[in-house]
Amino acid sequence: MTSVSTVHEVPIREEVDIVHVRQAARDVAVSVGFSLVEQTKLVTAASELARNTLKHGGGGVAEVELERGSGHTALRLVFRDEGPGIDDVDLALTDGYSSAGGLGLGLSGARRLADEFELWTEPGQGTTVTAVFRTRTASG
Repeated sequence: MTSVSTVHEVPIREEVDIVHVRQAARDVAVSVGFSLVEQTKLVTAASELARNTLKHGGGGVAEVELERGSGHTALRLVFRDEGPGIDDVDLALTDGYSSAGGLGLGLSGARRLADEFELWTEPGQGTTVTAVFRTRTASG
């Protein structure tokens, strides 16, 4: 049986909140035994997704969830905003594409770092991104 619990819920309203999301994700990862490499992947993705939530969604919320099951432990990052949504998801997930003049590696980079990645969006309704990171070192 798998259980999922929300460990942290972090509002994203300004730049400093990106740091709060990173720290919340790192704290949980350390507490369940993620390796340094696993922590780095998780925190990098958390930073990129939080920045997108702020920059493109006008702010929102990040949830850090802990998933434990028979033989596995994972962290799930869920980012929600009520912004304009994404018109072309395939384009937004393409390396190098940016609607705001950046490097265009935020969404695509986070997707590569995660073990699972889901994106729901509806123009005018907002966006929800879920990224799951499984540890190879922690006991389940």
